[in-house]
Amino acid sequence: MRIGVLGTGNMADALAGHWARAGHRVTVGGRDAGRAERLAERIGGAADSLRGAAAAGEVVLVALPFGVGAAVVREVRAELAGRVLVDCSNPVGPGFRLLTGDGPSAAEQLAGAAPQARVVKAFNLCHQDVWRMRPPVFQGRPLAVPVCGDDPAALGRVHELVRDAGCEPVAGGGLERARLLEATAALFIGLWVGEGADVQAIAPPLAYAAGPAGGA
Repeated sequence: MRIGVLGTGNMADALAGHWARAGHRVTVGGRDAGRAERLAERIGGAADSLRGAAAAGEVVLVALPFGVGAAVVREVRAELAGRVLVDCSNPVGPGFRLLTGDGPSAAEQLAGAAPQARVVKAFNLCHQDVWRMRPPVFQGRPLAVPVCGDDPAALGRVHELVRDAGCEPVAGGGLERARLLEATAALFIGLWVGEGADVQAIAPPLAYAAGPAGGA
């Protein structure tokens, strides 16, 4: 698969590294050509401009901060027509507040910026260092990655990339549910950072999700 990466930061490094090792052709794009070249060399990919990376990928990862991503996508939207566009951003501000408020999710804002792209939300619930793990497995279980989007073929591509990172994809519903993923990230980050809470302890095992079997 040909993968374009918009951005040269930690999330770009962590995710694109998995995909390059899995044999995908990765092109890294950034405004800073030196940073793009260093990242591409480190992961075994190619470097280009933002526009070049967008044009190079069948799937394009937007690994940019919330607010910046939509502006960049708008700049290169002609190159993104028909591409699968993956949003991994978290619109979380001071006080672990969701910056999108009652408006469109970050993923929906990307869809508005590039209306001919097929946008998928994924990879936003974990810290960059979790994505660097080879693979992210905890107590014998691969990390589960919720994926939201409206296009079945696009979802299939992203599910493949989730598995190439050593994780298991979870169908999260349509793109309108991306706001729930982003709100979950805001909640989790607040609990992890603000309270030191073990978020995994919040939910019961699946067998108990509807209450204990035979319970009153």
